[in-house]
Amino acid sequence: MIMADQTTTIIKGWKMTPLGEMGVAITGKTPSKDNPSDWGDFLDFITPTDIVSDSKYLNNVARKLSEDGANRFKKMIIPPKSVVVTCIGSDMGKVVMNRNEALTNQQINSIKINSKNDKDYIFYLLKNSYTILRNIAVGGSTMPILNKTTFESLEFLTAPLTEQRAIAAVLSSLDDKIELLREQNKTLEATAQTIFKEWFVNFNFPGATGKTIDSELGKIPEGWEVDRLTDIFDFIKGIEPGSYNYSVKKLSEDYLPFYRVQDTLNYNKTPNVFVDKRILNGKIFKKDDILISLDGTIGRIFIGASGGYSSGIRKVVGKESFISKFLIFCFLKSDKFQGELNSFAGAETTIKHAGGAIEHIKFVFEKSICEEFGKITNPLFQKMVFNNFQIQTLSTLRDLLLPKLMKGELRVKI
Repeated sequence: MIMADQTTTIIKGWKMTPLGEMGVAITGKTPSKDNPSDWGDFLDFITPTDIVSDSKYLNNVARKLSEDGANRFKKMIIPPKSVVVTCIGSDMGKVVMNRNEALTNQQINSIKINSKNDKDYIFYLLKNSYTILRNIAVGGSTMPILNKTTFESLEFLTAPLTEQRAIAAVLSSLDDKIELLREQNKTLEATAQTIFKEWFVNFNFPGATGKTIDSELGKIPEGWEVDRLTDIFDFIKGIEPGSYNYSVKKLSEDYLPFYRVQDTLNYNKTPNVFVDKRILNGKIFKKDDILISLDGTIGRIFIGASGGYSSGIRKVVGKESFISKFLIFCFLKSDKFQGELNSFAGAETTIKHAGGAIEHIKFVFEKSICEEFGKITNPLFQKMVFNNFQIQTLSTLRDLLLPKLMKGELRVKI
């Protein structure tokens, strides 16, 4: 057995338990490309790249199996609310629960939790063990591996079942609120995007006459303009590498959370590095500012809480008062902009840079329609910003409570 949890003091009633005694461990497998009939829309197929945020549940997967594929791999299918753990490579140590029956690929070990343990509790136990899982993995630094045998032998300090349920209830209540706020934000964004598409893509805007004029982009409504994107929006670049030093702690009130491109995946979660605001040269964003990644993973749009940001990110603001923040957000997320951004980013390389691409993109607009869009969508945007703030607050509280509850430093009254 490998003692993953190095806790020296064991609370009365608690015990060290190997993962193999918490349930059945299952390693997945990828269907062969020689069997295209295995793919379809019947059963979720989970890979590490599907786990892209700190959400408790995996809600979307890129690919699914057919019914034939599901039958072929039926011995490896995991039931809903299994604990899914990535066990190889740079994605090592990510933990999630599946909502639906699923097959995973071979880079994932899952645990079908038995009746002696609470499913949610085991999820949080492993979520709290990210560093431990990575440290125990064997192999080179670029490709750590935690095989099934080692995975099952890991021992963790566990509470009795009744206390497991109480601990899980506290943490689950926070995650449930976070999930609800995220769903609200999806609805708010979808509403604004629907209006944007009708007005600025299909040109079915209030007062539309159907009359058009010729432009460099083809026919557009009479009275509308075409301008360079950079003449309408400011793209304010963050600070360059080498001009700052990280700190893994907030050393004083002068230190702010610092966002890099990799932090834009979980922008509701405070980054784990901080930078002295005095060296940021004003490269700071507020909770309702809109940012876009233009280096590495390009085109990722997010609304942060507040902090500094790196040169791979741009803060985007309107140069004119008729440009509202939700208009910026919707345009940057539009298929047209995303397609052009990737097209102008240049040749396929390991790391893409799209800072120059925005110079080639055009914006089609009419001032009064932009103003009307702002009036209608601004309340939606402000609600989304408030929800983002709540999500970050709840996430911070959950992450603060998690290790204390798992080690018994905080006890839940039963």
